[in-house]
This record gives sequence, C-alpha cells and structure tokens, in this order.
Amino acid sequence: MIASFETAVGGRETPAEVRLWRMVIALTIQEWVSGPLNSSRQAEQYLLSDKSDFKLVCQSAGMDSENLRSRLLKLKPRVAARPHMVFSEYLAQ
Repeated sequence: MIASFETAVGGRETPAEVRLWRMVIALTIQEWVSGPLNSSRQAEQYLLSDKSDFKLVCQSAGMDSENLRSRLLKLKPRVAARPHMVFSEYLAQ
C-alpha cells in the first residue's frame, strides 16, 4: 500500500500513485502547450482524441476525463495560435 507516501491536499490525503498520474497528465499538457511541434501534435492527439488510455489515466489521477477534455478543448484555439519553435531552436535543445 502507498499510504506511507501520502501528502495533505485540501484537507484530504492524496496517495503518491494519484499524484504520479496527475503529473503524467500535467506533463502531457505542458508538452502540448510548449513542446516541439511533433511532440505537441502527439500530446494533442492523446489529450483530445484518445479513446483507449486517456479515461483510465484520468481515473487513476482521480479526475473526470470528460470534464478535463472539455476544458482542454476550450484551450485549443490558444494553443494552436502559439508560435512553434523554428527548426534551429529545436536542434539547439
């Protein structure tokens, strides 16, 4: 059991496994918003279109997958409007 690795969040205990899955989602969102174009597209496909794993990952994170996806869809126009790295910046990474 993971109980020994819990942290208080909003007066409730959040197990480490839940925090881990939340971080997976957060990093995927970060990749979508600010990653290189190819990675951004892959993250967008997963976040907005995946029909196999997304729901399970959200459940593991204690999140409502439909609510999260709905909120992410509202962000899509802003993410699409951001400038992507130019190729030379990508190579410098």
